[in-house]
Amino acid sequence: MSDDILDLVKGLRFQAGACRTLGSPLNGALLDRVADDWLAGGPVRALLKPWAELDLQGQFDAAVALRLIGSWHELALSGDDPAVSDAYARLDPDAIWAAVQVAMVSHRAQLAAFMAHEPQTNEVRRSLCLVGGFLEIAQATGLPMRCFEIAASAGLNLSWDRYRYRLGEAAWGDPDAALSMDTQWAGASPPVDAAVEVVERAACDRRPTDLKDPGQRRRLLAYIWADQAERLARARAAIEVALANGVDVESADAVNWTRAHVTPKVGTVTVLYHSVFWQYMPAQSQAALAALIAEIAATATADAPFAWLRMEPQPANMAIMEVRLTLWPGGEARQLAEVHPHGAYVNWVAA
Repeated sequence: MSDDILDLVKGLRFQAGACRTLGSPLNGALLDRVADDWLAGGPVRALLKPWAELDLQGQFDAAVALRLIGSWHELALSGDDPAVSDAYARLDPDAIWAAVQVAMVSHRAQLAAFMAHEPQTNEVRRSLCLVGGFLEIAQATGLPMRCFEIAASAGLNLSWDRYRYRLGEAAWGDPDAALSMDTQWAGASPPVDAAVEVVERAACDRRPTDLKDPGQRRRLLAYIWADQAERLARARAAIEVALANGVDVESADAVNWTRAHVTPKVGTVTVLYHSVFWQYMPAQSQAALAALIAEIAATATADAPFAWLRMEPQPANMAIMEVRLTLWPGGEARQLAEVHPHGAYVNWVAA
């Protein structure tokens, strides 16, 4: 067996373990069967062929395993294959595997078309991880906020101030909000008494999800793991909030869009934020965005401050996800929290 095929199988096995670790035993079991099916020359080979020659890093970068399981979930949500839909409704890995074995032949073109588009998630509980940072900014500046999100996908986290949160012993947000979220919280609470007013919000993504399109909404939901019902319910509620408030995400490159839109403005604090995005940027784009942020920061003043809030893995340890905040003028980078990639826990470490 060649090294590239070994890498494909290794990638599938690794993602199976990652799914189990992140609370999806269903997808863990399914991806182990995918690896076995590849080795046996089964129908999965035809769907994975475009990525078969990628090395292990390439498998991760392209999220090959997630494309495949997302395509099955989307087929289930569409209702186009009743057997697949029924098996997913029961969350039975044996039934799902039996159904998709047939579907990978009978619906091959539909599954392949889904997989041709890179995975795109919009985990709304990342707002719970970020909200403490927004509260820190509000407390430090006392100014209304202009919020600019890059790599926003469908823009569900653009409505962060429209949700209700339980933050350890404290809570923040409208008690009557359509979406309430909690998490396993450790550490002190952020400054929930800070006055928050969002006076402007905008977002971009290279390939944004149009929530007004039922097919694109379904695609977004398909990448949420089928055995995580609470995540699916939160996403559906957040979609309704976004539609009700006319949330719009522009189609644009993050660097170019930030250059065109993000400039400190007197009487407000301008906030640039993102989550689980930096690691997917090419090194050249990372350098360009970092340089641009430095340029914007250099124009910040006491009455027109600029904040950079992000939820990203540590550069030296991709397994540790952090929320960090830098506020100018001043420019001290602070770690606020260590968090779960899907917001299942927050360890608040800010003083």
